[in-house]
Amino acid sequence: MITITEKEFVKFAAYIEANYGIHLKKEKQSLINGRLQGVLIENGFKSFSEYYDFITSHNGGEAMTTFINKITTNHTFFMREAEHFTFLKENVLPVLAAHCRDKDLRIWSAACSSGEEPYTLAMIIDEFFGREKVWWDTKILATDISDKALTIARNGEYANDKVAALPALWRTNYFKKLDRESSIVVEKIKNEVIFRNFNLMEKVFPFKKKFHVIFCRNVMIYFDGPTKEQLVQKFYDMTEYGGYLFIGHSESLNKDTTQYKYVMPAVYRKE
Repeated sequence: MITITEKEFVKFAAYIEANYGIHLKKEKQSLINGRLQGVLIENGFKSFSEYYDFITSHNGGEAMTTFINKITTNHTFFMREAEHFTFLKENVLPVLAAHCRDKDLRIWSAACSSGEEPYTLAMIIDEFFGREKVWWDTKILATDISDKALTIARNGEYANDKVAALPALWRTNYFKKLDRESSIVVEKIKNEVIFRNFNLMEKVFPFKKKFHVIFCRNVMIYFDGPTKEQLVQKFYDMTEYGGYLFIGHSESLNKDTTQYKYVMPAVYRKE
């Protein structure tokens, strides 16, 4: 077994934070050791330093993709923090539907992981607009840095016990059972979500239009204070006036520095 030294961990932690915003505390050393162990052995690296030199000299490509997939945590599920979805349907969508110009509703699921969040948003929107949906452009942008998570998301196949958390009508209308173990999202909903690989640490967000709603939940808990505030400011700049930012319930924005206005726990608005 190859063991990561404290000095090597510091190098990896600094690289990860600089490039992906994830702040790894000292107690995560054993986690990194375990997650990368197989990669080192499989590729014949004799130490973590050797692997570090390899990935940092190959900026991009398959080696970096593998590294990102190993270090990121992609834990999510349907209807996570369900009150957000209720608030969106009952309070946000009615206002946006009445005021969006050109029937162009723009929603971004940042750090979408394996797709449960954006698909839930697509189902809510489809149900809300009903027959009027045909007149609207409501495609959802869903981004993540993990290609592994995005592959699962694009496929849209989930274990039946995960889908069971959804309303019965949604399970009937928006999923097709594959077998006793799994179901797949129907094409009608799949086509409403655009999945892209994107790093939230990019200095400039390259989107042409601002968003009415941004979901970035349970991600900033991994960032340090300055990184988090810089990201929130970029979100603010990409939010339409009257638009909303949804974050995780274990997260909060600094009221003294953010321009967003507090609405309810983990929900903020640009006024």
